[in-house]
Formats: sequence, structure tokens, C-alpha cells
Amino acid sequence: MARKIDVRKTMTNPRYDVIVVGARCAGAPLAMLLARQGHRTLLVDRATFPSDTVSTHVIHPPGAAALRRWGLLDQVAATGCPPVGRYSFDFGPLSLAGAPGTPESPYAYAPRRTLLDKILLDAAAAAGAEVREGFTVDELIVDDDRVTGIRGGGVTEHARVVVGADGRNSVVAKAVGASVYQEQAPLTVGYYAYWSNLPTGTFEAYSRPGRGWAVCPTNDDLTMVIGGWPHAELAEHRNDVEAELMRTFAMSPAFAERIRSAKRESRLVGTSVPNYFRVPWGPGWALVGDAGYNRDYITAQGITDAFLDAENLAGALHATLSGAAKETEAGVAHQERRDARAMPFYQMTLGIAALQPPDEQMVQLVSAIAGDQDKVDAFMRLNSGVTSPADFFTPPNLGRLMTKDD
Repeated sequence: MARKIDVRKTMTNPRYDVIVVGARCAGAPLAMLLARQGHRTLLVDRATFPSDTVSTHVIHPPGAAALRRWGLLDQVAATGCPPVGRYSFDFGPLSLAGAPGTPESPYAYAPRRTLLDKILLDAAAAAGAEVREGFTVDELIVDDDRVTGIRGGGVTEHARVVVGADGRNSVVAKAVGASVYQEQAPLTVGYYAYWSNLPTGTFEAYSRPGRGWAVCPTNDDLTMVIGGWPHAELAEHRNDVEAELMRTFAMSPAFAERIRSAKRESRLVGTSVPNYFRVPWGPGWALVGDAGYNRDYITAQGITDAFLDAENLAGALHATLSGAAKETEAGVAHQERRDARAMPFYQMTLGIAALQPPDEQMVQLVSAIAGDQDKVDAFMRLNSGVTSPADFFTPPNLGRLMTKDD
């Protein structure tokens, strides 16, 4: 855990405008965007790249739209990661399938993180950010209660702002004591692997009482399969993960037959995450991505959230660094924008992660829209993050969806 060091020294002309700690899906885009705006940016990460990390892989259409805005979508597509223009949801008695995107951004992607993260890191460097891999932050430097820099690897660097993009266990968040709210303990545990001979062009999601799993194509003609169960059962199945996954898949006989014909090409990787929001800013510091808020993996919103959060914070920091807004004003506005967008998805994710049978309203909704492709597509856009739950679940919209057209 990083600790605060009071150097009793005011840095009136630091070497950097911003130091970003963490160079993956939130930190690298943030550094890229800041550097493109002319800000002196240092990006550090304890990892070296390319390297893997635990991930649900999926970049929903709003995340793909961000990649397009940044000029990086073609690079991701060029890795051979298939575009996914169809989502399906299998609830057991009823299944729905439709388009998750918009005309401007019709596809999702699920690239391997060894490829995606390197593209993002290289884009930050190409924009002019200084990149240091294999760099571990040991301490934050604090001057009169304001973060002014970092110390690690025997060197000290100062900046006007230090950003924690270093994930759930963020050393920056811990060092500044970022307040936590809307906290919820882990709800599910999931395990994933890559399979060959399991072709699909669809992001497939399966929901059963107490169980859920999803399937999506990734690079090298492989398919990522993730399955999970309540976190309360973590210990019960820890030593029997693959067998429990196969029992889970058997809840859909059609899928069980498909995966019996497939071959697992990698080890199973497990994850279970807490749910929370942290205050994402303070004197001389900010948080972005999972360092700022985190939600259960079950809706696969993590990468998309990281991209959009990075854009939001880049705008706030630019306003502060350019003198267009005061730090407190920009920080409050950033948090309000982040929460207004993320909180409805967060609450929806917690509801899905409970792995309970659909409530009566959801049963009625799914039954009503089945067979009406436009309405099914609207449901897919909810699950892909195109449409906010705050808009989807309004009484007028639900009334429209549940009314049979003549």
C-alpha cells in the first residue's frame, strides 16, 4: 500500500501536467487523450506489454464507438477479432436475439487483452505521452495535503495531477483515502477459458436460476466462454470448477452438446469482484476506470466503462489544466457525469448478478417483445449499453414495448 510523504515543498513548475498510474483500458486512453491536447503526460505501469490480464473481453458498441473516435478501431479489427453484430439471450423457456448497436456503431468486439492493451499503450506513446513499463509506484508525494507526484524505482516525478488508473486495488485510491459509496460485496464468481471448434458470430448469454454463462468469439478462431454462480458457492466449487461449469452448461442441452464437441485450449481463469463507487477526484489526484468504480463482470461493461470514463476525465482535466475551470468545479462535474451515466447500469448489473429468476415484470416484457424484431433490438441495445436503463425502464417506454402493434 502506498503511503503519503509530505515533502514540505511546493512544486510550482512540475515536469509533467499529469502522471497516469496504470496503462490498460482506462489509463492508456486517458494518457493518449491528454497528450493529444498538448498536456505533458507520463504513463506508468508495473506490467510490461504485451501482457494478459483477467477480463470479460467484450467491448460493447459504445466502446467500439470510442475506439473509432480515437482512430483505433481499425487496428483492433485488424488483429482478426471478429465484429459481433448479434446478441442473444437464452432464458430457458424463451430466447431473444437481435442487433446490439446503432447504424454508426453496429458491432461489438472481444479482443484478447494482450492485443488490445498494446494497441492502446502504443497510441498513448504515439500521441506524445512518455511511457514507462515495469514501473512500480511505491509512494505518493504530498505537499500541504495536495498530491504532487510519485516515487518508485528509485526516482521521483512531480505533476500537477496524479491519476490512479490502477484497478480495484489502486495504490492511488488507497493512499488518498478515496471515499467509497454504493458499496456491495461480491455477488458472483466466474471462470473463463478459450475454446476451439465452438464457432459463433454472436455474443450469447444464458440465464438460469443460480447460474449464468456467456460466449463470444475472440482472436485466432477461438471462443471465450465464461460461466459462474453465486459468490456464496465459491468455496463449494473451488476444487471442482470444470465439472461445475459442465453441469452449468448442461442446463441448456443444446449448448452442452456444442461444447462437448469443442476443445478447451487454455486454463480456466477465475474472477470475483466487489461493487463500489469511489469519489474520483481530490486535490492533485483523480481516479479512472476500475479504480474509480467497479461492477460485477456479468454484464461485461468493464472495458466500455473504462473507455467512456477516460474520455469524461480527460475533458475535466483539460478544463482544469487549461484554466477554463477550477479544479473543484471540474471534479464535481466529472463525478456527476460519471455517476449519471454509470449508476443505472451499475444497479441493473447488481440485479442481474443476483442470479435470480426473472421477476414478473421482466417475464411480461420478454414475452411481449418476442417476435417483434424492432423491440427485441431495443432490448439488445439496453444490454449493450447503448440505451441507459434509466431511459429504457420508464413507464412510457415499457408501455410502448409491451403493447402489441396492430
